[in-house]
Amino acid sequence: MEFLRGVYAFMQVSRSSVNHVKTDSSIFRLHTNATVILLVTFSIAVTTRQYVGNPIDCVHTRDIPEDVLNTYCWIHSTYTVVDAFMKKQGQEVPFPGVDNSQRSGALTIRHTKYYQWVAFTLFFQAILFYTPRWLWKSWEGGKIHALMMDLDIGICSEIEKKQKKKLLLDYLWDNLRYHNWWAYRYYICEFLSLVNVIGQMFLMNRFFDGEFMTFGLDVITHMEADQEDRMDPMIYIFPRMTKCTFYKYGVSGEVERHDAICILPLNVVNEKIYIFLWFWFIILTILTTLTIFYRIIIIFSPRMRVYLLRLRFSVPWA
Repeated sequence: MEFLRGVYAFMQVSRSSVNHVKTDSSIFRLHTNATVILLVTFSIAVTTRQYVGNPIDCVHTRDIPEDVLNTYCWIHSTYTVVDAFMKKQGQEVPFPGVDNSQRSGALTIRHTKYYQWVAFTLFFQAILFYTPRWLWKSWEGGKIHALMMDLDIGICSEIEKKQKKKLLLDYLWDNLRYHNWWAYRYYICEFLSLVNVIGQMFLMNRFFDGEFMTFGLDVITHMEADQEDRMDPMIYIFPRMTKCTFYKYGVSGEVERHDAICILPLNVVNEKIYIFLWFWFIILTILTTLTIFYRIIIIFSPRMRVYLLRLRFSVPWA
C-alpha cells in the first residue's frame, strides 16, 4: 500500500511539474484533449455494448436458427421503408419505418449499415483530433519548458530567480525575430484543428448518407413542432426497429424469401452520442474560428500586440 501511495505521489509531482507550463491555448486543448477523451470513451462504450451482449435481435421463424438470422442481418445490414415513418404507429404500421415491402407501388428503401462501424469510426475520429497536438509537440520539442528554467516551481532562491530571469530576458532580446516561424507552426496547428472539425462534420454526414449536417437543427425543430406532423430525425437516422430479408433454399430446391423484423438496441446509445457530437463540433467550430481571426489580427497588427501585452500584464501606458 505504501508503495502504491509513493508511486501516486510521484506521478502527481511529475504531472504538476511537466504540465504546469502550457504551450497551447485552452481552445486548442478542447480539440486535442477533451474531444479525444470523449471520442475514446464513446468508442469504448459502443464496443462494450456491441461485443458484450447482443447488438441485434431479429424475430425469427423455426426454419431459421436465431443466431444465423441475427448474424446475417448484422453483417448484411437492415433497411427501413421511408414512407412508413410518417404513418401512425400502432394503426398503419407497427413501428416507424417498418412496413410491407412487397406491396404494390414504388417504395423508397433506406438501408441501415453504419452500425457495424460506429466504434471504429469514433476511435478514428479521436486519432484525427489528436494529430494536431502530436504535430505541435514534435515541433515544440519542450522548448518553452526549457526556457522557463524551473522558474514556475518556486523552490530556488531570489538571487537564482533574478539570474534566470536576466538570462531569459537576454535570450528573448537577442532572438527577438528568430522565433516567428516557431509561432507560425503553432498557428498552423490551430488552423489544422479548425479544418479537422469541419472535415469531420462532412465525414459524419457521408457516414450517415447525407443526414448528419442538419441533424441537430432537425432535432430542435422536431421538439418545438407537433410530433404527429413531423418525422422524428433521431428515429429516422437511428432506427430502433428495422427489417431484414433472408434468402434460403426450401424443401423443393426453390429460393425462399424470409422477411424478419430486427431490433437495434445499440441505436439508442448511438443517437445520444451523435446528437451530443453535433452540438459539440458546432461549438468547437465557432470558438476555433474566432481564435483564428484573433491570430490573424495579432499577426498583422503590431499595435494590437502591444496593446494586448500591456492589458495582460497591467503595464501602464507611457
